[in-house]
Amino acid sequence: MLKSSSSVRPPSHLFYQSRLRRPLVDRAEGIYLWDEHGRRVIDGSSGAMVVNIGHGNRNVLEAMKRQMDRVTFAYRLHFENEPAEELARMAAERMPEGMDKIFFVSGGSEAVESCLKLARQWAVATGQKSRWKVISRFPSYHGGTLGALAVTGYAALTEPFAPMMREMPRIPAPTAYLDRDNLSMEERGIKYADLLEEKILEEGPDSVLAFIMEPVGGASTGALVAPDSYYPRIREICDRYGILLIHDEVMSGAGRTGKFLGGDHWNCRPDLIALSKGFASGYCPLGAMAAPARIVQPVLDAGGFQHGYTYAGNPLACAAGVAVLQEIDRLDLVENAAAMGDLLKDALWALSKRFSFIGDVRGRGLLLAAEFVADTETMTPLPRELNAHQRMIDMAYERGLIIYSRRTRGGVEGDHFLVCPPMIVTPGEIGEIVAILGDTLEALAAELDLPVNR
Repeated sequence: MLKSSSSVRPPSHLFYQSRLRRPLVDRAEGIYLWDEHGRRVIDGSSGAMVVNIGHGNRNVLEAMKRQMDRVTFAYRLHFENEPAEELARMAAERMPEGMDKIFFVSGGSEAVESCLKLARQWAVATGQKSRWKVISRFPSYHGGTLGALAVTGYAALTEPFAPMMREMPRIPAPTAYLDRDNLSMEERGIKYADLLEEKILEEGPDSVLAFIMEPVGGASTGALVAPDSYYPRIREICDRYGILLIHDEVMSGAGRTGKFLGGDHWNCRPDLIALSKGFASGYCPLGAMAAPARIVQPVLDAGGFQHGYTYAGNPLACAAGVAVLQEIDRLDLVENAAAMGDLLKDALWALSKRFSFIGDVRGRGLLLAAEFVADTETMTPLPRELNAHQRMIDMAYERGLIIYSRRTRGGVEGDHFLVCPPMIVTPGEIGEIVAILGDTLEALAAELDLPVNR
């Protein structure tokens, strides 16, 4: 069991989301972290789905040290720097055809904000000033800044700030796994995509600028994957009304889903892409927006992109990013994420046969989730007062496994947990993770009086 640290350490001057205290981390290597008492914990969520290449990669650390000996900061208006140029080149090579312009930021919220602002400036520069609405999905999560929150569909996070921002229109996320109708999955995908067209017409096509979506959902939907038919229909609708398609790949990008981008599973053709998290694997704060020249050039011709961040293109962060992409290639981690994801997903489905309160297992690669339900036929969620998702991660943490959780249905109810270990994970480590999950689910079932098949 984890030692309580709040009673033995002095009060902290830090504050974050809550008063929760955790042990002090001492070191990390591979998929493991050790606390100050020497206790080892498996990082089964890669932090917050960040540490794609694992902790303590020596090649990345050495690349960062070499860059630190040269220069750690040079403002982009004063100097260009080699790591930023190289990382932009490497990133562009991994994007869909034509997405060859890269804008660096420090995190996912900044990447999303950059996409929103570039889209708007493109519209203004091309004589489409009436376009400003960005349609998103509910539930969804696109970041914590006010602009990103305006397109986020997660009531618990957005409601306190509603008076401070201009909330954007939303359509339901493609939660086809919950539907109880006579439609095929292909038909359901079309049905959910067509909701976008309905919303565009309702808002007025000339007022709609863009549609933003996660190709593979993150924490707000528990790794939601739409039916295959959804993705090309969305592209078709965006083209029909001249609106931009923004892919939020902050969580699903950098190889986590078994392709470099989540959208690559469907050969999607977005107009703008937001990247972060695994892009630098937590070695430095780093993110990026990818865009095509056809969007960037009109903005630059009209006077420039009126947007920027002090640390955009930071040489140390970009040196880390270059080394991370090199390690992803050297270790063939995208392929490993696909193979280990299949192994882990099969194991989660096997657990669902034993723990019948698991109603769905979903995701791609090593972005996977399992959802708890009270009834697998109706997919009725567990009573919210059980707080099953929080109890699940707390119990797993006590047993030496870090996982991630949120509430699937708008943040109000619908418990799920995500299992997203680093892309370096091995079959043996998958087995270790699954064993702890089984023990945790047993304890959760006993505590909450949930059914178990013996």
